[in-house]
Amino acid sequence: MEQKHHEELDCPLQSARVHLHIRDALDTVQGKWRIPIIAELLDGPKRFRKIALALSGITDRMLSIELKNLEINELVIKKMKSKYRMEMEYELTAHGYELKPLITALIEWGKLHRDKISR
Repeated sequence: MEQKHHEELDCPLQSARVHLHIRDALDTVQGKWRIPIIAELLDGPKRFRKIALALSGITDRMLSIELKNLEINELVIKKMKSKYRMEMEYELTAHGYELKPLITALIEWGKLHRDKISR
């Protein structure tokens, strides 16, 4: 029996289904702001203004659009903080918190990359 190539045996990342999953994941978190918004919410719920202040350079309109997209993708929920003052907060869903290892890995890789290219 002919031996299969190493790539065929050990590299399941070559399948069309895997590529579809990668595209789905990237479509959900793509863009300049979605991952930073998720990262900002990892330590707990925040009001719109607090998120905006933490993300230097984002406009209110862009933050609103991105939060809505994250809500549609069930990564973030908008909750009423106080029924007396109509204050709203954004918080990660359990599904959103599942991105923590990915975001942590991106932070670590980003540090290494910045060190490498700034030598």
